[in-house]
Amino acid sequence: MTIIGENTSFQRSEVAAIYIAALVQGLALVTFPSASTIFTSPQHYGLSSTEYGSMFVPQAIMAIMASLLGAGLIRRLGIKRIYMLGLTANLGSMVLLVLSQFVMSNGPIAYLILLLATTSLGIGFGLTVPALNTFTAAFFPQKIDSAELILNALLGLGTVLAPVLVAVFIGLGIWWALPVFAIVLLLALILFSLRLPLQAGAPDVSAQVQKGKTSLPSRFWVYAAFALFYGIVETMNGNWATLYMTNNLGASVTTASFALMAFWGMVTAGRLLFAAIANCFPANHTYRLLPLVIAVAFVVIASLPMGNSFLGILAFGLTGLGCSALLPLTISFGQEEMRIIAAGVPGGLIAFYQMGYGIAAFGVGPLEDFAGLSLKGIFGYAAMAALILAALSFVVTLHQTNKTTGNTAWRRRGYNESQR
Repeated sequence: MTIIGENTSFQRSEVAAIYIAALVQGLALVTFPSASTIFTSPQHYGLSSTEYGSMFVPQAIMAIMASLLGAGLIRRLGIKRIYMLGLTANLGSMVLLVLSQFVMSNGPIAYLILLLATTSLGIGFGLTVPALNTFTAAFFPQKIDSAELILNALLGLGTVLAPVLVAVFIGLGIWWALPVFAIVLLLALILFSLRLPLQAGAPDVSAQVQKGKTSLPSRFWVYAAFALFYGIVETMNGNWATLYMTNNLGASVTTASFALMAFWGMVTAGRLLFAAIANCFPANHTYRLLPLVIAVAFVVIASLPMGNSFLGILAFGLTGLGCSALLPLTISFGQEEMRIIAAGVPGGLIAFYQMGYGIAAFGVGPLEDFAGLSLKGIFGYAAMAALILAALSFVVTLHQTNKTTGNTAWRRRGYNESQR
């Protein structure tokens, strides 16, 4: 595979488009969780915990479907069309979010619009990010590891920026400025991308799809279980951190946004850290250690008394570090071990990750509203999910005795945020 295009400046434009798209996708992805206090505030949407969590169910379902069908759609429609469709779906999500604030007083209509918005976001996420990683591999065939790290660091940067910006805009009384900002970026990116060829990778994807038509080995289900429980523990932080900070620690909305920023910031920083030290600290050890870090962080979060906002921010940062490398290593290990279905491993594992995402995004609300559990108690129980991850990590790494193989897989694959 070679870098596409004849004109060097044109190639640079394509690379710029892909990297900017990663940043904007990360921003759009975390816009809804960042505004959780707005959605649950009686002065705005007034959603219950169950209604707030249910918002993310269609997002998870559509992301699962896109993860499983994406390669086939690329083969039929072409990678540029899938990329553009993904950007358009993200744009539609942000437009719907802005429109919903004009009907906040009519709860059912506003909630229906929010559900349509998260549905569109799930489609956008599921279509855009796999295309971004395919383009990156095509643009830099000799530097895939560093190129993918840059791509996913930018995606991670977008997830960090969202809570920061929403805190600023809430302080100014214009929370809706965040999706408006995303709309402007997406429109500019779509117009910029329209004139680019962006055809790289389509033949390879087609070949991978054909190779992926193989029955799943039994070991796949061990990896799938890990991905599902990882989805649960990550989403506990990504979707519920700000509400925990405000409701259980008495933090201001701005402080709560910094807790979410700390989580996603440490996810990004940890991703780069563990890739950099892979030669001296084997990937196997990283994989077995990080679930224990998450478990400790959850116990700390569940033990914090009211008023300890600063410790809450630190604890959520610690969970971000614990989450950082787990799913990319799961995918790398899986592709290394199950080479006969290597092309199908990422999509399958992401589908199970999204199932875990849906469980945590929706399940917390009913546990609060109907089972009478506090969010603090639910975080304590989530430590058990992290311990299950720790046990599964040893099962997964049974076939990763060759440390060099594990390190090479991690360094080659980097971190695929669409496969986070």
